[in-house]
Amino acid sequence: MTDPTLFSSSAAKPPETVPPKPETRTALLEPPQPPQPPVRAASAKLWMHRISVFLFVLVSAVAGVLLIILPWTPEWTDNYLLLTYPSLRIVFAHGFFRGFCSGLGLLDIWIGFWEALHYHEQQ
Repeated sequence: MTDPTLFSSSAAKPPETVPPKPETRTALLEPPQPPQPPVRAASAKLWMHRISVFLFVLVSAVAGVLLIILPWTPEWTDNYLLLTYPSLRIVFAHGFFRGFCSGLGLLDIWIGFWEALHYHEQQ
């Protein structure tokens, strides 16, 4: 009889086979994992969030500036809508109401810039 080890080299070992891992999750107990969203969709979502924050800050700043300046111009009380309601025109011409509107403008600007300063991207 011949010995099989005589013809084989000592350096060459037979390849070791790795047994497959058994499936531990059952379909009845755990739902299947949702597929991971593609990177392209996540990137688009991130850019949409950036654009929406930018637009929010821009609209807040513009509306705030208008609310600060507009109550102190003649167009504030001399417009077509207030000419038909003289009692409402008196209220709009009052200094307290004009200051209140300007204060809302400052608040609007502050909210817009606070949102811009506290913006962070979700990872």
